[in-house]
Amino acid sequence: MNAGPTYEPIDPVRFIGNHSSGKMGVAIADAFADLGADVDLVLGPSHEKPLNHGIKIHEVQTASEMYQKCMGIFPSAKISVLSAAVADFTPSHKARSKIKKEDGLQSIELEATKDILLSLGESKKENQFLVGFALETDNERKNAIKKLKAKNLDMIVLNSLKDDGAGFGHSTNKISIIDNKENSLEFPLKDKSQVAVDIVQSIMNLLDKK
Repeated sequence: MNAGPTYEPIDPVRFIGNHSSGKMGVAIADAFADLGADVDLVLGPSHEKPLNHGIKIHEVQTASEMYQKCMGIFPSAKISVLSAAVADFTPSHKARSKIKKEDGLQSIELEATKDILLSLGESKKENQFLVGFALETDNERKNAIKKLKAKNLDMIVLNSLKDDGAGFGHSTNKISIIDNKENSLEFPLKDKSQVAVDIVQSIMNLLDKK
């Protein structure tokens, strides 16, 4: 599993990041652990921590670190849930010292980060179950299904930023779940701990049908 944001350094004090708290992913880790699962959680910079002390936490900062850790854990994982908000781009060069305002900074050259979900989907074995997340603002279902197919997922959890109380910065979430046959389930707004139980139960139900 992974959760939280990544921070991509510009210099020793500044970074490119996002608003992900990691709360949803941490709640999913707890829900799995409560069922007796052995859980590895690759966690980006976050104040959120699992309640279940049996969860093994791997703390990372950057997209590159998250990629390496996820790729190392994945071969032995039966179920992988990728909920982290990983940066799509990172600065090509990190300044060794703080960039001074008076020195000016007209632009930051960026390069693409490695796509963790795509890499896992390409290496997924028959007995592995891979879940991704999609956070969309337009054509939500269409874009989520496109991602599910392109990255060889078994299931995708869709959030819409148009839904009040959903997405980043909330203790609640409103999701849709779509499987690889494009069947979908809609859930009402709930506390993220309850949403996590819905996600885990949906995974278990789909595994029973495999």
